Amino acid sequence: MDDVILRPCGPPDIPAVQAIYARAVREGTASFELDPPDVPEMLRRHAGLIGAGHPYLVAEIGGRIAGYAYAGPYRARPAYRASVENSVYVDPAMQGRGVGRRLLAALIDEAERRGFRQMIAVIGDSDNAASIGLHAALGFGHAGVLRAVGWKHGRWLDTVLMQRALGPGDTIPPGSP
Repeated sequence: MDDVILRPCGPPDIPAVQAIYARAVREGTASFELDPPDVPEMLRRHAGLIGAGHPYLVAEIGGRIAGYAYAGPYRARPAYRASVENSVYVDPAMQGRGVGRRLLAALIDEAERRGFRQMIAVIGDSDNAASIGLHAALGFGHAGVLRAVGWKHGRWLDTVLMQRALGPGDTIPPGSP
């Protein structure tokens, strides 16, 4: 897929990002949100992540946003500061073309460059074989399953946890060269 351009996500990209996410919220199980956030809310979230030094990327094909990925705080408490949770969403019309793989690989590289040490995937729905397979292919290991923790689309959903070390991982303290 040489026609894919990966680049930082900027505010002008957010309406396209919001459209991709809104469909995922309405139709899918990857996100446990029930109502899609609007563009102003997505702009607020984007600004918060960028302002905190987290990477946020888009994939563009032919001038159209094909998908996006970002890494945000895994948990809010300071001891988690070197760990991030990733999110990857691809426009359904662009799925199966390697967009998600390219986004996640670039996100891993960028998170490592910024000094993060662990990346956590919190995958909605244990039946989400595509996301589980994508993460496994890029070095994430299975860390656990939280059974029936979400109720969406009239059924209970699991959360699959996967984890990948970034850079030196846990071999040295955070902030060490």
